[in-house]
Amino acid sequence: MHFAKFHGLGNDFILTEGLPVSNEAGLRSLARYVCDRHFGVGADGLILVLPGNEAPFRMRILNSDGSEAEMCGNGIRCFAKFVYERGLTQQTEFEVETLAGIIRPRLVLTDNQVTEVCVNMGQPRLNAADIPVTGYGDGPVTNAELMVGDTPFKFTAVSMGNPHIVIKVDDLEHIPWREIGPQMELHPAFPNKTNVEFVEQVGPDRLRVKVWERGAGPTLACGTGACAVAVAFTLNGLVERKATIELPGGELFVKWGQDNHVYMTGPATHVFDGKLQLDSMVTL
Repeated sequence: MHFAKFHGLGNDFILTEGLPVSNEAGLRSLARYVCDRHFGVGADGLILVLPGNEAPFRMRILNSDGSEAEMCGNGIRCFAKFVYERGLTQQTEFEVETLAGIIRPRLVLTDNQVTEVCVNMGQPRLNAADIPVTGYGDGPVTNAELMVGDTPFKFTAVSMGNPHIVIKVDDLEHIPWREIGPQMELHPAFPNKTNVEFVEQVGPDRLRVKVWERGAGPTLACGTGACAVAVAFTLNGLVERKATIELPGGELFVKWGQDNHVYMTGPATHVFDGKLQLDSMVTL
């Protein structure tokens, strides 16, 4: 299997063209193996670059635990850079099929190299059933209470094709988010589990975030999470439809346009190429 390692603000992925194995159980096992940072290559996810049915390309992403994600904001930027710089397209704006629908990345070029990608992430889904969230009615879930053990937290739920809850905190450095995050991910209120963003507001349009990703744990960045944060803080009247999102791996700029679409801009970086002998794969 020929592959390329990419990252978006430290959120790292292994990309390969086509289906390297022929069955779903094998794909899940492959994702766990190649993403393992001791026995494999090491990554937060495995991305498959495939031909689309309704668009030129289709992206599948499997998390490091073998589960499949609907979408990934950092992953789609890496995907877009990969297909352009590998000569799979000459277009600088194109459509990509995902489980969250059609996503439209637009490439920013310097000397014919992709330096940034602006992605039209589509419209956020705010009704509880569309996220999904149970036990909070049918409409938007904004500044609602979630009990984790004996501790109440306020959260706003947003889907960017995958589920997120956004938790505003006063001091990001002193909240035990690595312990709380997995409890929230698996909370019964979220039947498909959830991504969790802990957010401290550090300026009128600047938000600092720690991410607990569904199926991957702590990551250095989450593109869909950054979008969910900007939407949630807009819904709560704390920013005006745009924000710079500070993540451990770097910054993303997110704007919730008047057309109700969310636009995310950030970098994608190629790390190295490699070849993996699948017959030596260890089942993890």
